[in-house]
Amino acid sequence: MTCVPVWCRPVPVLLLLAGCGGSSPSPTGPSTPTSFLTGSWSGTLTIQVNPGDPIVQPPTSGPTRWTFEVMPQSNLQSFRATVRSDHPWLTMVTTATTALTPGNTAPAQISTQGQFPSPRGCTGTFGSVGTAQATRIEASFSGTDCQQATFAGTVVLTKE
Repeated sequence: MTCVPVWCRPVPVLLLLAGCGGSSPSPTGPSTPTSFLTGSWSGTLTIQVNPGDPIVQPPTSGPTRWTFEVMPQSNLQSFRATVRSDHPWLTMVTTATTALTPGNTAPAQISTQGQFPSPRGCTGTFGSVGTAQATRIEASFSGTDCQQATFAGTVVLTKE
């Protein structure tokens, strides 16, 4: 009987090919649903300070950017909004709460309320109500600053 070295023996082809070929993709979890509102929106904030005063200044405008993050378990109707205003009278960055009604698809009614650190050294409050389309928001914007001043106007945002 002749002994054949191991390196000269035939190797079954099936063993060599076992690691080749297209393997199926690994399973993934369900995709997380997103809202049309999620993401960054930029536009213009136009306000008039103390609109009820007898000697009122005309409305002024400035750039603003809002970023919306959906809140968990909210049926895509509640959001955390980061609001940045570079308006000359109302420069601020704050976090607010936003809700969509009656549903979570555009068009929907949008309302946002929050507090902000005023450039005049106090905490102010604001609210906004309007309509959210798939790529455009038009809403009122009003509030109180330092218990001494009120402001009212509009915010118009376009999805980035």
